[in-house]
Amino acid sequence: MIRLALDGGILVQALIERQQTKKAPPLFKAVIQSTYKENFAFRSSMAVSLIVQPIYFLVNYFIWQAVFQVNDTVSGFTLKTMLYYFAVSSLLGFLNWDNADGSLQWLVQTGRFITYQLRPVHYLYYSFFQKVGHRILAFWVEILPIIGFYLLFKIYPIPVMPIWALVSVSLSFVLSFLINYIIGTIAFWLVKTDGLRRAIMVIKDVCSGIFLPLTLFPSIIQKFLFILPFQFISYVPARVFMGSYELAGIKLSIPQIVGLQALMVVVTFFLNRLVWHLGIKRFTGVGA
Repeated sequence: MIRLALDGGILVQALIERQQTKKAPPLFKAVIQSTYKENFAFRSSMAVSLIVQPIYFLVNYFIWQAVFQVNDTVSGFTLKTMLYYFAVSSLLGFLNWDNADGSLQWLVQTGRFITYQLRPVHYLYYSFFQKVGHRILAFWVEILPIIGFYLLFKIYPIPVMPIWALVSVSLSFVLSFLINYIIGTIAFWLVKTDGLRRAIMVIKDVCSGIFLPLTLFPSIIQKFLFILPFQFISYVPARVFMGSYELAGIKLSIPQIVGLQALMVVVTFFLNRLVWHLGIKRFTGVGA
């Protein structure tokens, strides 16, 4: 009887543990949820962009109005399409933002990165799902109100090809993270990287087309920008929204440019792994 009771107790305990395991959310889901809840408490800091972005838009609106009073088109853009491009690129900026570079830099420089080395998930994936959770919160705190503001100016950020636009935006989201992560790995080589990191981020933003369509640059610079990965962060998805792509005199169909964007994501991922492999050897945190 005692043996039977013990066996029964073990069986019940096993069933309970199995049920608890089933209820436990996947690791990526747990990271997304915890990041969302953590940043929800500080959502007011994100809402500051609701003041800054309209002012930034109005400045651009008046500048482009003055420009298009002289010329009806500029590099193939009319006033309407220019404002549409600016609206889409700014929304992409909100969606793609992350602090992967700054967080990784801080962890490496303080030595706290060693705690992530002991966890069962690679920090790359942990950091990526942190971004997902943070940007889900940003969608309704920042992006939706800004879309409402653009509607007041009769700017409707609706893609010409919705499916291709969704694919392009998703690839842009991943690529932006991978590039920022590579920038963060500079901390493995340099003690202080704040200045260099900010300089690289500014170059990245300019070359991605967040501030201006890349076709406004001189042709020789356009050819250089075409081979860089930065155009795939903002310029390419914005052009996919518009239904056409052109840069440096090269015209590609939407499937072609999205395919090239996907290829760039794969190349950047392997470059990310290479830089990480070289950098992690230099990490000298306590216990490493």
